[in-house]
Amino acid sequence: MTSTLKMLRPALAGFVLLSAITGLLYPALVTGAGQALFPYQAEGSLILQGGKAVGSELIGQTFSSPRYFWGRPSATAPMANNAAGSGGSNQGPTNPALADAVQARIEALKAADPGNQAPVPVDLVSASASGLDPHISMAAARYQAARVARERGLPLEAVQRLIQAHTEARDLGVLGEPRVNVLKLNLALDQAPSDAH
Repeated sequence: MTSTLKMLRPALAGFVLLSAITGLLYPALVTGAGQALFPYQAEGSLILQGGKAVGSELIGQTFSSPRYFWGRPSATAPMANNAAGSGGSNQGPTNPALADAVQARIEALKAADPGNQAPVPVDLVSASASGLDPHISMAAARYQAARVARERGLPLEAVQRLIQAHTEARDLGVLGEPRVNVLKLNLALDQAPSDAH
């Protein structure tokens, strides 16, 4: 019995020590460093309006009114843009459910703007892998510009200027494509003067 305890003691001591380091010390150190060096990002990149959080610039939100730009569809469960349940639909390109969902999204876009004959950008009808993408492409923003301008009583040129002002460049100048943060653009729209309010 004594020899068994002698053999177990180093293993138990190692277990407790590693648990303290990896379960307490390391997370506390990383959290502290993150909050000290990157406080905005560590707090969730929250967008505040009047001192109140209205969303995060890293997580998409669902907008359904034609007065707003619509973001990418979200396949998260149990609701769209659920940050606690990030993930895609896992439906492959030959899955009839995916084809039906894309067709329904195209029909919704066409119903909201029947005069728009432009091709529907793919990011307006397909969810991202995370289901939380807060951005749309420049093509997706331009596709919706006339509808939003008409619904708000704004000149199309004013809406196009807002799109341009809220376009984010490629990461490091080379990665990805220029994109528009939907929440930031919609908040800017709410600040724009309009005869239709």
